Amino acid sequence: MRSIAPWARAYILCVALGAAACVAPALSARTPWAAGALLAALYAGCEQVTRCRVIGRRAPNGLGTFFPVLLAAVFLLPPAAAALVALPGALLARVERRPRWVRRVWRAAQLALAAWASALVYGACGGPAAVVAADFPYALAPAGAAVLAFSVVLTVLDGGILATAERVPVRTAWRGLFLRSFAPVAVHGLAGLMMAVLWRSPYGPLAALLVLLPMGVSCWVFAQYHRERAAHQATIRALVQAVDIKDRYTRGHSERVGRASVMIARELGMADERVESLRFAGILHDVGKLGVPTRLLRKDGPLTPQERRVIELHPEYGHEMVRGIGFLGEARAAILHHHERIDGSGYPYGLVGRQIPEFARVVAVADAFDAMTSTRSYRRGRPVDAAVAELSRCAGAQFDPAMVSALRRALERYGWNPEVTADVAGGVPSPRREASEIPAAPGSAAR
Repeated sequence: MRSIAPWARAYILCVALGAAACVAPALSARTPWAAGALLAALYAGCEQVTRCRVIGRRAPNGLGTFFPVLLAAVFLLPPAAAALVALPGALLARVERRPRWVRRVWRAAQLALAAWASALVYGACGGPAAVVAADFPYALAPAGAAVLAFSVVLTVLDGGILATAERVPVRTAWRGLFLRSFAPVAVHGLAGLMMAVLWRSPYGPLAALLVLLPMGVSCWVFAQYHRERAAHQATIRALVQAVDIKDRYTRGHSERVGRASVMIARELGMADERVESLRFAGILHDVGKLGVPTRLLRKDGPLTPQERRVIELHPEYGHEMVRGIGFLGEARAAILHHHERIDGSGYPYGLVGRQIPEFARVVAVADAFDAMTSTRSYRRGRPVDAAVAELSRCAGAQFDPAMVSALRRALERYGWNPEVTADVAGGVPSPRREASEIPAAPGSAAR
């Protein structure tokens, strides 16, 4: 708990107390305990899927969060009872990151509040009467309102935890959260409504369980996508490790460029999907060095014009290497164009200003910043303030001023921890030049 920020602790406590207040009325004798217990057990079982020895090894994280069962409880039970259904499964769910018990309490409270609010809206719209009468088309309207309420509550609470625990800027903490949550909740809500209608039909609860079969198949298909994505990420890690081995003087540079790129993207208010793609762009921006002779990357002293032209091919090499990785999206353009300059003096195509893709303009700033602040075997890194001042001096000629300003704001907010990227003997840098270093001043030939 000590690792959680004080504001986050207070926020989680308030949400947990709110969930307890919503669940408390369910302890009365009027609660339909048989239906509630069956749905709670069913939901808890879905949450345990990832622990199964056969299925769990192949299931993606989050597969157990099975909203059809929770939303069926919303459509069948009073608000307090629907909130109670979420608690056992959420409290017993597998959690990867620590502190685990805090994360379980948070998830249980979040889902309980969402179910309670959703059931309240559903009841206010006349949903229970429609389900009892098996008037399925009419039931779609109150069910839609309930799904909307469920998504809104999840969005509001998720944004709050991002702002308090993850320290995401308040103005961007909620951006894109609703759209990402509403689509899956809407699909699961339709399945939950079908469960509720069948549950109240003459066929009873056993028929309602059949709805879970196609939903399980769809989740399994989604798991295939996650495994494919994990394979791509493993490929990216292997490529980065290969670059670090080949160009040992920039070891760790790629990961830090990815981190700085994410900081800039967050300040610019990019959607999470683009932020993730930009992180990959930063990590892979120098992957083309695998096509450059090692003797040039490790050469002592200045490069000849011919050798410089060979090194300047590395963005094109990199683009060719990753062009088949479809999910990288815009990242591929950043790998190709991260050495372009605003004034048109960069390479490989001499693009000017807005002709340079946005991702490439971000990565160019992050790349130069880390190159200046990293201590390497041949020189000490510059202080962060000095590096930012140099970036600002070059803004408008070499770098996009908007990207430089975004990095400066992010550094003021979060700071930076430059790390040693090569062996430093005795802490004293040796007088060696690196053939692959990114120059900071405009007018010099970047490589």
